[in-house]
Amino acid sequence: MDDSLEALLASLSLTPRGALQALGGGDIAAVYRLETNRGGVVIKHDAAARLAGEAEGLAALRDAGSGLVVPEVFGVAGDWLVMEALESAPRSVAGDTALGEGLRELHGHVGDAHGWPRDNACRRTPQANATLPDGRAFQRERRLLPLAVACHERGLMDATLRERIERLAHALEEWLPDTPASLVHGDLWSGNVLFTPRGPAIIDPAVYRHYAEVDLAMLTLFGSPGEAFFDAYWKGDAPADWPRREALFQLYPLLNHLLLFGGAYRGGVERMVERVERYQDL
Repeated sequence: MDDSLEALLASLSLTPRGALQALGGGDIAAVYRLETNRGGVVIKHDAAARLAGEAEGLAALRDAGSGLVVPEVFGVAGDWLVMEALESAPRSVAGDTALGEGLRELHGHVGDAHGWPRDNACRRTPQANATLPDGRAFQRERRLLPLAVACHERGLMDATLRERIERLAHALEEWLPDTPASLVHGDLWSGNVLFTPRGPAIIDPAVYRHYAEVDLAMLTLFGSPGEAFFDAYWKGDAPADWPRREALFQLYPLLNHLLLFGGAYRGGVERMVERVERYQDL
C-alpha cells in the first residue's frame, strides 16, 4: 500500500482489514474498496485538484440536507480521498419517488450567481465555473462555446456544426428566461445514482449553481429515471417548454462526450442541435 495512503488512513484512525479491492466503473480515477476497523470505505486515487473539487462538492451536497444520501468524506490528502462506502439495494418505485423529491429539495437551494467559487471537472474535462449573474450568459460562455471550440479545434466537428452551436448559444436570451441559480450535482447520469437501504444516493459530483434542468437533462440523456421520479419532482407542474430545455441542456454533456470519446458522439450532438433549432423555427 502506498505510504501516503497509509499515513492518511492512520490519521483517520482507520486500520486496514485486508488489501485494497479494485472497483469497476472508475473510468477516470482508480477506485478501491477497503475493509477497516470502522467498516468499509471507498478510496479514490486521482489528481489532487480533482479530488479536492470532488470532496468540496460532496460536502456541499451533504450540507444541502435534501434527504438524498451523499457519501461522507472522511479525509483527503494529495492524490488520495477516503470516503464512506455505500451498500446497494434494488431500485423501486419508492426509490424513484424519493430521488425526485430529494432532487427537488436540492435544487431549492439557490444562489445569486451562476457558477461556483472553484473550477472543477466533468469527468476528465476541466469545467470553468467563474460566476456570472445571468444564466444564459453562463451556459453560453462557460459551457457551450468552450466545448464547441475545443471539439472543432481537435477535428471532431466541422465549421458548420460549430457555427450552428454558436448561433444557438447567442440566441438563448430570445427564449430562455433567467432564473435564480440552483445547486446542481453537475454530472447526474444514471451511473452516479445509487439505490441504497437508506434511500437513493448521488455520487461523483461536479457541482455548481445553474439551471436545475441540467441535472434532469443528464438523467434522461442515456435512459429515464421513470414516471414516479417526474411525478415527485414536478408535482404536476412541469414547465411547458421542458422538451426544449431538455434538448438544450443535453447539448453540453454530449459535447463533452464527443471531446472525451471521439466521433461516435458527433451524430448525437448534431441531433440535439437539430432539436433545439426546430423549436426556434416554430
